[in-house]
Amino acid sequence: MKTISKAGLAEITKRALKNQDILQKLNNSVPSQEQIRQVLTSVTGHPIDDSVEIRLPIRSDYGANLKIGKNVFINSGVMLTDLGGISLADDVLVGPNVTIISVNHPLNPHKRHGVELNPVHIEENAWLGANATILPGVTVGKNAIVAAGAVVTKDVPANTIVAGIPARVIKQLDEEES
Repeated sequence: MKTISKAGLAEITKRALKNQDILQKLNNSVPSQEQIRQVLTSVTGHPIDDSVEIRLPIRSDYGANLKIGKNVFINSGVMLTDLGGISLADDVLVGPNVTIISVNHPLNPHKRHGVELNPVHIEENAWLGANATILPGVTVGKNAIVAAGAVVTKDVPANTIVAGIPARVIKQLDEEES
């Protein structure tokens, strides 16, 4: 986990505000998928593959620490708090209104205006159900499913289904299902 002081946020804030403006303009337009990918390429600084499909609106607190693999689908209303880093591997499905958070604030009241960065990794072929929340530092394993509305506070093993608040394993996928 990396911590950034209040003073260290000035440059980050400048880029974040620029990217938020770009995303706001994107969300208020009627772009093609190609245009959406072009805008996200400029926001993230990483090429977005032609196989990626994104439904608007999409929001981010920073944008530059987001990596999106191939054949990823992101549904509408998703919030990506990526200052700490978010990676979506190939074939990931992200349901509507999912929130992925890679940033937290220190518990110490004297340091609370600082931030703690802890990357989130969504591994290959994982599916995040509608309104799921993924908290900082979590890895969602290959082929895992996060049920709608779940709040994920710990790593999700590959080939499992998690549900609830906090999310817990409710099923191990067998070979036919994974």
